[in-house]
Amino acid sequence: MRIALGVEYNGAPFSGWQSQTNGCGVQDVVEQAIAQIAKHPVRIHAAGRTDTGVHAMLQVIHFDTEVIRPEMAWVRGVNAFLPKTVRIVWAKVVDESFHARFSATQRSYQYWLVNQATAPAINADKAGWYHLRLNVSAMQEAIAHLQGEHDFSAFRASECQASSPIRTLRTASIMAYEETIIFNFSANAFLQHQVRNMVGALIYVGKGRYSPQFMQELLAQKNRTLAPPTFSPNGLYLVGVEYDKKFNLPSTRRSLILI
Repeated sequence: MRIALGVEYNGAPFSGWQSQTNGCGVQDVVEQAIAQIAKHPVRIHAAGRTDTGVHAMLQVIHFDTEVIRPEMAWVRGVNAFLPKTVRIVWAKVVDESFHARFSATQRSYQYWLVNQATAPAINADKAGWYHLRLNVSAMQEAIAHLQGEHDFSAFRASECQASSPIRTLRTASIMAYEETIIFNFSANAFLQHQVRNMVGALIYVGKGRYSPQFMQELLAQKNRTLAPPTFSPNGLYLVGVEYDKKFNLPSTRRSLILI
């Protein structure tokens, strides 16, 4: 049978989602924990790979097994073998046509930025930080240019292996709460480092280095070397993955609360 799991993790202690030769990927510890309950080695497939230091409020994965267990055993049982920075939040038996990556229709990310003179201590690895006061209105004007279908070559990593730089950004917005700025992005899929590169460019607009039209110029030029540096992974969260309702999954989006 095929089992889908919702996974939450703090990415700070790991070298990204993907399995590593030294076992320091989130995938490694999750596979090892599932194997303890399944009583056989498993290979899991995820909705997307997150980079080193990137967190997930809701990552979706699946694996195949011939072992029959109550769905709650795949939650509480697996959690008993996971480090405290990783948790299974739900489990669901799904049809074999379901694939965590290829069945996904949308991914959603949030980037949390602390905008104050001193770097945060409590949220040191949970939020990005910029010391100069940013112009939120200018960034909101700039981010609107990113919405829709575009060639995002200016925002993809040089080592990105995606076959096409064309992506459809369905949501691109910014909210501000006192000294916290929240960037929201939803798309059919994302290029490697795309969100962090977009946030980096938006911060350059916010600090007055460029006008809001700078985002249009970057999209048109399609040249990564002309864009600002990739921003810190600390404040980036995968917050949701959407699927066709026919799969009847539990909630696949979770609210983000920093503590």
